[in-house]
Amino acid sequence: MAAAFGGAAASRLLSPAAATKSTVSLSSASPPPSLKCLRSTPLLSHLFLRQKRSTVHASSARNYSTAASPKCFASDSDQLKSAREDIKELLKTTFCHPILVRLGWHDAGTYNKNIEEWPQRGGANGSLRFEVEQKHAANAGLVNALKLLQPIKEKYSGVTYADLFQLASATAVEDAGGPKLPMKYGRVDVSGSEQCPEEGRLPDAGPPSPASHLRDVFYRMGLDDKEIVALSGAHTLGRSRPERSGWGKPETKYTKDGPGAPGGQSWTVQWLKFDNSYFKDIKAKRDEDLLVLPTDAAIFEDPSFKVYAEKYAEDQEAFFKDYAEAHAKLSNLGAKFDPPEGFSLDDGPAKAAPEKFVAAKYSTGKVVARELSDAMKQKIRAEYEGFGGSPDKPLQSNYFLNIMIVVAVLALLTSLVMN
Repeated sequence: MAAAFGGAAASRLLSPAAATKSTVSLSSASPPPSLKCLRSTPLLSHLFLRQKRSTVHASSARNYSTAASPKCFASDSDQLKSAREDIKELLKTTFCHPILVRLGWHDAGTYNKNIEEWPQRGGANGSLRFEVEQKHAANAGLVNALKLLQPIKEKYSGVTYADLFQLASATAVEDAGGPKLPMKYGRVDVSGSEQCPEEGRLPDAGPPSPASHLRDVFYRMGLDDKEIVALSGAHTLGRSRPERSGWGKPETKYTKDGPGAPGGQSWTVQWLKFDNSYFKDIKAKRDEDLLVLPTDAAIFEDPSFKVYAEKYAEDQEAFFKDYAEAHAKLSNLGAKFDPPEGFSLDDGPAKAAPEKFVAAKYSTGKVVARELSDAMKQKIRAEYEGFGGSPDKPLQSNYFLNIMIVVAVLALLTSLVMN
């Protein structure tokens, strides 16, 4: 999938002439000054497919953070929301959904659960903005995704690269018709290229034992078989280009007309639509124009993987549910959050303030036949506050109702005694 996300999306986003022009302008532009912090409260062997780096990619790779990286350790939620809208507009004009998903996954997919220290453990920390990591074989072409997002990053200085990469990835999935992802934000960026992970943590697309290789890589991240298969379903997006990855056909009947730059081989017919076609098409094996990598085939050959692949081919709702959970989990692995618990961009409205205590409100019903007198209201209020209540602090238990019951019982007993 890395081939499709990096190769296909990158080449169709920029023509050779445009790519050259972009390279010149980016390398000659002066980086923006450091800005004051604004404090605010697709992994798979094929997604991370080791790709051949072209001369153009190597020469166009740029260190996006040496002077421009933010000094803060959290993102501003309002700026993140605005950046999300800008990303949606970007998707409308560039069809860059696949490469943005891949960018987020590759930044997160270096996580190693056996390493406790941050940032040595890897994960979503914005390290992919550095040239040294862009040059990793599995990241070929991702410089184009960085070029697309850099203007948004410069516009919203209170957003970390780590959050921007994950926001772009999640927005691309949702915009393509995929599930709503339970994302959280507040990721801290690494500060220098020396904090980038070593090359070799991302999976290969054609290892000798595909199923074993997938488990070796994803188990290292703390993901299980269900999550591996669910994440592989993101291959419903994107194309692979042989000149970049060594995989796929130069062109098929599904890719010869784009959108964007034509060419490459897709995993699905509608390769910009997020659904469960990936599983259905691999299971059917009826179209030679659709790509099936060794690691794709493994999910229907390995007994444990096959259980989930068969399920997702029949039940898109189940796939969407499991994918949403796996994607969000992947985006959080290894990340350092500020605030530590992170925050959501889609929190509901604030809870209503506790209702003011009005004794008269509780004087109706069969317990008392008429409106309580002012004296009785004051007495109930005094009793209420005696238990720790106040007009602005409702009690956990319904003490005022208990008081009313006691009053009623006393009245009944008094009546009986008098009789």
